[in-house]
Amino acid sequence: SVSNIVPESCLLIVVGLLVGGLIKGVGEKPPILKSDIFFLFLLPPIILDAGYFLPLRQFTENLGTILIFAVVGTLWNAFFLGGLMYAVCQLGGPGLNHIGLLANLLFGSIISAVDPVAVLAVFEEIHINELLHILVFGESLLNDAVTVVLYHLFEEFANFEQVTIIDIILGFLSFFVVSLGGVFVGVIYGVIAAFTSRFTSHIRVIEPLFVFLYSYMAYLSAELFHLSGIMALIASGVVMRPYVEANISHKSHTTIKYFLKMWSSVSETLIFIFLGVSTVAGHHYWNWTFVISTLLFCLIARVLGVLVLTWFINKFRIVKLTPKDQFIIAYGGLRGAIAFSLCYLLDYKHFGMRDMFLTAIITVIFFTVFVQGMTIRPLVDLLAVKKKQETKRSINEEIHTQFLDHLLTGIEDICGHYGHHHWKDKLNRFNKKYVKKCLIAGERSKEPQLIAFYHKMEMKQAIELVESGGIGKIPSAVSTVSIQNINPKTLPVERILPALSKDKEEEIRKILRNNLQKTRQRLRSYNRHTLVADPYEEAWNQMLLRRQKARQLEQKMNNYLTVPAHKLDSPTMSRARIGSDPLAYEPKADSENLPIITIDPASPQSPESMDLMNEEPKGCGGLPPSPEEDEEGLVMRAKEPSSPGTDDVFTPGTGDSPSNQRMLRCLSDPGPRPEPEEGEPFIPKGQ
Repeated sequence: SVSNIVPESCLLIVVGLLVGGLIKGVGEKPPILKSDIFFLFLLPPIILDAGYFLPLRQFTENLGTILIFAVVGTLWNAFFLGGLMYAVCQLGGPGLNHIGLLANLLFGSIISAVDPVAVLAVFEEIHINELLHILVFGESLLNDAVTVVLYHLFEEFANFEQVTIIDIILGFLSFFVVSLGGVFVGVIYGVIAAFTSRFTSHIRVIEPLFVFLYSYMAYLSAELFHLSGIMALIASGVVMRPYVEANISHKSHTTIKYFLKMWSSVSETLIFIFLGVSTVAGHHYWNWTFVISTLLFCLIARVLGVLVLTWFINKFRIVKLTPKDQFIIAYGGLRGAIAFSLCYLLDYKHFGMRDMFLTAIITVIFFTVFVQGMTIRPLVDLLAVKKKQETKRSINEEIHTQFLDHLLTGIEDICGHYGHHHWKDKLNRFNKKYVKKCLIAGERSKEPQLIAFYHKMEMKQAIELVESGGIGKIPSAVSTVSIQNINPKTLPVERILPALSKDKEEEIRKILRNNLQKTRQRLRSYNRHTLVADPYEEAWNQMLLRRQKARQLEQKMNNYLTVPAHKLDSPTMSRARIGSDPLAYEPKADSENLPIITIDPASPQSPESMDLMNEEPKGCGGLPPSPEEDEEGLVMRAKEPSSPGTDDVFTPGTGDSPSNQRMLRCLSDPGPRPEPEEGEPFIPKGQ
């Protein structure tokens, strides 16, 4: 019940205090956490565990934000804290006047860095969401380069009689050498470890040893040249993991995983216990002004740095950091054993105030670990900050995540914007085309892992069938499906599906993740200026222009004609109207039947819509016309609508021949009509 309230790191420090007090009470001298032991034996396992199992996707997506917090934030904390502490020392009385500017800047660089061990110990217990965890933890990992540079820089400047501008410029350039040099050393050892794992298929027992050996060599090589050992360890773990896991066996992978977890837990436990013991055993010099000022300025510098940097970062982020997130990032800036060990390394000859520095650092460590570490969990619950997703993502989520990655890569290609999806796709192609062939053994680098897994399962089933005596001899070309068809087994009514073990399920998940559909090869990027002209585009434009002109002409005719077209009438009215103008509408003596006038019902008011489209005689096919049809005279039928896809401007109709065009009549003006007072009735012809 106590561990639910108090973090494990706090309990371990309390245990260390009790053990140190007990040893001192007996009369013995308690052991002190020496810096060599800490940096050479206790810190590397924790950093290797963090780097080897680093959530690479979240880390790379937020790399810009992490770098700004780690580099700019740590520089701000160091110089802000060092400058204010120098002012406090100048105003603090005779006990602090002798502390110069360089000593205060060195103290600020030691105390400003967030400690990865303390962050891991606290944040893994509160189960904060992945974004906040990777931001704070990534900052604690990457600020090591800034801390190392500032520490060695101010330590050497303290020995100089005069610091010139050239020294400051060289110190600024040394930051790039230390950080990039550490990454370079880690990448080299990671590639060597991956290449070595190609040839360990016959000696599986020593496979985990190469991972630990090359990682530790990367750390030692970086520290040998005063490069960033933490960044070398992270780089080696990130680079070697995908290739090593493709080469080693499943048992070796399990061994590496649990051994690293166990090793880092032991180191973390020893570090916090030794912190408690060293607090009791060490020499202390308490100065209220210096200690309280250090604690207060640490909190102020952290809050101001996070607020200003987040305001700048949110201008470029799609997912903004909310005020709750900013509070957790500022509140999670824990200090730990790295600051204590760096201060313990200082030389008494040049830094006579080392004991006072150690006392202030231990006070800050205890405040951040106990007060902030104990209250961060209730604050997370109170603010309703999003927690970490406990369950693993389903295959459906994995597929959609990769689908969105491919989609965003394609969108970036089309837009010509080279974002991180574009470069990630480039890196994946280069990795698949060149690197995998060199670092992964056998057919795994060539054929998809899913197919290899299928062949492996098929072979395993075939061997089991042979061993069970089901079939005496199996042809090599016959698959297990054919084997089961040859020798079918009687299945029970309720078929029980075999339960998959967790290891097998994890292996299947991993295979499906690695073998989802990849994006196709991008041929060339293009934009609107380099598009190839469509050969049919000109013809379409001409056709559209003609249609537009025809519609405009039709609208003009509608405006000019004031006499509306007559509606469809009965046969009697039609014969009466034709009888009023016998010269125009009387059929010839030799004609057997009358033409058929088709009317477009789409626009009955327009005179152009009436057209003799079908002028076949009613007695077509050699049949004489019926008396009913003969009496009907001129028959007016609605025009059938054109089929979709045909162009009524270009497609010739049935009435477009010259002989038919001669018979076109405009029915909007049927000719002169007798007035009612003339007394001439509308008598149809023939009656």
